[in-house]
Amino acid sequence: MTGETIGIGLAVLVGLVSLWAGAREARLQMRLSRNGVYAEGVVHQEHRPGDDYSTPVIEFTDRQGRPVRFRPAATGTGLALGTHVPVVYLPERPESARAFTRKYRLSPMVGLFFGGMLLLGVALGCVLTR
Repeated sequence: MTGETIGIGLAVLVGLVSLWAGAREARLQMRLSRNGVYAEGVVHQEHRPGDDYSTPVIEFTDRQGRPVRFRPAATGTGLALGTHVPVVYLPERPESARAFTRKYRLSPMVGLFFGGMLLLGVALGCVLTR
């Protein structure tokens, strides 16, 4: 096997895994839209030892009154400390929570699908130009 063949194989493998992960996230988003419980979360900052930066973490209270914390998939503007964010989660799995705004619902899916298609396109281009 040549290095080029291994590279093409890896690009195909990672591309397919990215598409699978995007489809899985899309399926979860559909389940959240249909069966999800809505709550309001508050943005906190989490600083891990060894990191030079703080990560936004959203905390909300589930139906049983337990606090649940999760990191949003897309971080950036709009997540200032203390900001209130709409949250949706599956009642049987509060850890499946997602920030329920357009940006935070679409970013993970678009990134995974775009990345997967890009990698598969590169692999196809390499095969066709051999």
